[in-house]
Amino acid sequence: MSSFEQSLEKYAELVVRVGVNLQPGQILFVESPLEAAEFTRQVVKKAYQAGAKYVQVNWDDEQVTRNRFQYAEESTFAYYPEWIPPTMEKLAEGGGALLNIKVPDPELYQGIDSDKVTAATKAAAVARAKFQGYVRNKKFSWCLVKAPTRAWASKVFSDLPEEERVPVMWETIFRMNRVDRENPITAWEEHIGRLKSVKTILNEKKYTRLHYKAPGTDLSVELPEGHVWHGGGTTNDDGVYFVANMPTEEVYTMPKRTGVEGTVTSTKPLNLNGRLVDQFTLTFEAGRIVKYTAKLGEPYLKALFETDEGASYLGEVALVPHDSPISNLNRVFYNTGIDENASCHFAVGSAYPFTLENGTSMTKEELLAAGANVSLTHVDFMVGSAELDIDGELPDGTVEPVFRKGNWVVQ
Repeated sequence: MSSFEQSLEKYAELVVRVGVNLQPGQILFVESPLEAAEFTRQVVKKAYQAGAKYVQVNWDDEQVTRNRFQYAEESTFAYYPEWIPPTMEKLAEGGGALLNIKVPDPELYQGIDSDKVTAATKAAAVARAKFQGYVRNKKFSWCLVKAPTRAWASKVFSDLPEEERVPVMWETIFRMNRVDRENPITAWEEHIGRLKSVKTILNEKKYTRLHYKAPGTDLSVELPEGHVWHGGGTTNDDGVYFVANMPTEEVYTMPKRTGVEGTVTSTKPLNLNGRLVDQFTLTFEAGRIVKYTAKLGEPYLKALFETDEGASYLGEVALVPHDSPISNLNRVFYNTGIDENASCHFAVGSAYPFTLENGTSMTKEELLAAGANVSLTHVDFMVGSAELDIDGELPDGTVEPVFRKGNWVVQ
């Protein structure tokens, strides 16, 4: 067995044992691009070795996706297959697990009418709203992981000869997921322990507000009473601990929906459903985005914020030190699941109810009343850099540094 095959097998075991933490007798649903077939086969093998009752693989091909947007009638993009949501809902309700190997081509929709993509994205969000509620309330185990595709690797490693790009991307994915360690599972247990220590400090602090300052950024973010910081992983309704994103370097909570004031500027490009948005600035008043500009992809931001009422408010605040493993690779990955773990970030759209005390048992109206945002969408964007300072306001009004020059100082 080659060293690559050994690493691939270790990676598959890691996402099964730590990511979704598959339990004996569980059903695993895998969503995977065709180009990740070799890795997906290893995942299936490891899942059955872990005692899976059944593994269903749903294959995806981006050229097939693009063909729809290029050749289908415009009126059809408001349609979403009615059989898909019940399938996913039944998976969650039955205690299954979901593994999503998500690697969208950053330029998938280049030259495609943006209105088509917007209509299709919204139709999917509406149809899958109940299922996404299960995701955001951690009802079941789910995990997002990465595997190289030619298009993605060529975008990220365009400075390398074409034949080297996918192999180097694999090496990079192994490295950021600690697969290069002697025992990746033990390495992840130690990593999760460190993130838990940080979130414990923040939960003990009970900051009422965070203030961000950096070039182009002067933003005040109020935190609601009862907010809870999370990091590493979380526990589903059946008491199983899982890690929803691999890699992960963040600790995160929810902001108060109406408590965001000021301006924030992005520090990395955003791959928004296969469309790039870059160098954008958002201005908030009473929590709502009232102004936005972007040097690239501004119409895509407009479409995002018009998804529904909640799409113009923040739903997540996440802290990641600039001096961290992915950030130190000093490369933009054009993939939010990776770039967000190299940078402090926010998300517009829905909050995760479990980041509020008793939030998972609240109705939509109760969540809104408690200060949580509710939306069909949830899109992260990056704001961290070596120039970012963050102050935290304690319940007694004392202000203390949390980040300086992009890194932790709070103790």
